[in-house]
Amino acid sequence: MRDNPLIGYGLVVDLDGTGDQTMQTPFTTQSLTNMLGNLGITVNPATTQNMQLKNVAAVMVTATLPPFARPGEAIDVTVSSMGNAKSLRGGTLLMAPLKGADGQVYAMAQGNVVVGSAGASANGSKVQVNQRAVGRISGGALVERAVPNAVTQQSGTMQMELREMDFDTTQRIVAAVNNQFGMDTAMALDGRTIHSCARRTARASRCRSWRSCRTLT
Repeated sequence: MRDNPLIGYGLVVDLDGTGDQTMQTPFTTQSLTNMLGNLGITVNPATTQNMQLKNVAAVMVTATLPPFARPGEAIDVTVSSMGNAKSLRGGTLLMAPLKGADGQVYAMAQGNVVVGSAGASANGSKVQVNQRAVGRISGGALVERAVPNAVTQQSGTMQMELREMDFDTTQRIVAAVNNQFGMDTAMALDGRTIHSCARRTARASRCRSWRSCRTLT
């Protein structure tokens, strides 16, 4: 099991004049026009060339889908400007689909962007900490699709590894699995690795050896 990166494209609105200069970033205007069209609002193409939307910014939205994530769970997202916006502070990300490497939509992101930067200027001097064109939304995306995992009855076995070696945690995991699925279903190989059976033989109901495994139900 591993994490899966997600990526999407969206628009951040309600910026205080720090958005994209749409004459230099035409894709921002195009995206806004397409979004309004999907909402049933028709925009004259002739007027889009003269739009000066200083409160809108085109952004890339990235997130990490953890293993075993289920639909409805919330995950954090990072919002990064891809145009010439000066700052995303105070902006709101409009609904943006997040796709995986296979092109499928796995989450939908939306919410208020929090920018963790600070700056000050006086007498021509300027100090800034971190980037103002990057922000985060805590729990800003809802999982729409679960990633199929390889833990199936046909796979036979499953092996889990802890991030850090801990004999106590390993024994607790083994005890929890055996309590749920029966004795000898799981066994600790060391302080980090746990081996679990997922196949039942026709002759034995218990996993007497690690070559004969029982079904997890």
